[in-house]
Amino acid sequence: MEIKEIQKRLIEHGLDGWLLYDSHASNRFMHELLRLSPHLVMTRRVFYWIPASGEPIKILHRIEFDCLDNYLGTTLLYTSWNDLESQLAAVIGKMKRIAMEYSPKNANPYVSVVDAGTVELVRSLGPEVVSSDDLLQHFTSVLTEEQLVTHKAAASVLEQTIDNVWEMIADRLRLGKRITDYDVQRFILSEFTAKKCITEEGPICAVNAASSHPHYRASKERAIEIQKGDWILVDLWCKQDSPYAVYADITRVAVAASGATPKQQEIFSVVRHAQKKALEFVQQRFVSNKIVQGYEVDNVCRQFIKDKGYGEFFLHRTGHNIDTQVHGAGAHLDNLETSDTRKLLPGTCFSIEPGIYLPDEFGVRLEHDVVINHSKEIEITGGIVESIACLVG
Repeated sequence: MEIKEIQKRLIEHGLDGWLLYDSHASNRFMHELLRLSPHLVMTRRVFYWIPASGEPIKILHRIEFDCLDNYLGTTLLYTSWNDLESQLAAVIGKMKRIAMEYSPKNANPYVSVVDAGTVELVRSLGPEVVSSDDLLQHFTSVLTEEQLVTHKAAASVLEQTIDNVWEMIADRLRLGKRITDYDVQRFILSEFTAKKCITEEGPICAVNAASSHPHYRASKERAIEIQKGDWILVDLWCKQDSPYAVYADITRVAVAASGATPKQQEIFSVVRHAQKKALEFVQQRFVSNKIVQGYEVDNVCRQFIKDKGYGEFFLHRTGHNIDTQVHGAGAHLDNLETSDTRKLLPGTCFSIEPGIYLPDEFGVRLEHDVVINHSKEIEITGGIVESIACLVG
C-alpha cells in the first residue's frame, strides 16, 4: 500500500482522511487495501486512520497491540469502549470530511460494509462521513498490465470454449445422440480444467423457457434434453488458476435450427443494439475526456430497450465490474438494482450484458467485456456477436 498515493487521492477528493475500520474481518476492503494476511488474528475493533497529510494512526486493543506492526503509523491502544471512543475523538474530532466504507441509504451495498452503529459513533465525534466508493476503486479495482494480460487470456479461453460448445451440440443432434443442458455445463467445466482455468459456480446453459430466468442453473436431477428447434443461452466465465488473475465473462445464444424465428431475431436485434449503445456512450465520453459514471451507462442501455417496448423484461443491471472475482469491487453499470455513481476508471474491466427475458418463452442476453486500458483506450474482449448461432443446417 502506497500511503503517499492515497494521500494524493484524499486531497483530490477534498477529504481530511480515510478511516478504515474492521471487526472480525467485516471489511474485506480494508484487508485488500492493507494486504492483510488471511492468518492475521484480529478479534477486536481496529481502526487505521490515513490523514490527507502526516503519518497514519493505528487504534488497537491492548491484547492485539502488535497486529499491525508491519504497517506505517503511530499506535494508540485501548482497553475499554470508553478508551476507544476517547482515542477516536482525539484522532478525528477536529476533522470535517472523512471517508469510510459506507454508502448513503445503502445505495451501493457492494461498498457499504461498515455497520450503521460505527458510522453513528464516528459522526457523533464531529466529522461528516462520506463514502469511500470512488476513492476505493483506485486501490482495489485498477488492474496492473500483467493482470490485464490474464483477463485477455481468459477471454480467449471463453471464446474457444463457446465455439466448442456449439460444435458439440450440433454434432450430437446431427448423430441423434442425447445431450442435455447439464451435459453442456459439465463439458464447459472440463474445458476450463483442460486449459488450467477456474470458475466461480456456474456456468449457465439454459434451454427455451429456462433462458428467461437470468440465473438458471442446470442440474443432474432436472436435466433438460436439447432438441432440434430449441433456443439455447450459454453464460460462462473463468480465469487462470492464480489469485491475482482476472476473470472474463461472456454470454452467447444459439438456436438448434437452420434459422431463428422472427421473434427471436427481433429480441436479439434489440439486445445487440442496446449493447452497442452502451459501448458507444462509454467510447464517446472517453474520446471527449469526460467522466462517465456507472449509472449513466445503464440509463443509456435501458432507455433503448424501453423505447423498443421491452423495458419491463430487462431485469438486471447492464454490467458489472470484473477483477480477481467475476463480480468485482469496482463500478457497475447499474441504475436499477442500485444507483452506482462511481466513475469508470482507466485500468478497469467490466461487462456489458443487456438482456430481455420473456416469461415462459425465451431470454436473450449478450455479454462481452470492456477494458479501459491505462492509456484510456477502450478494448472489447470476449468477442463481438452480430448474429444468432444456428447449429443445425
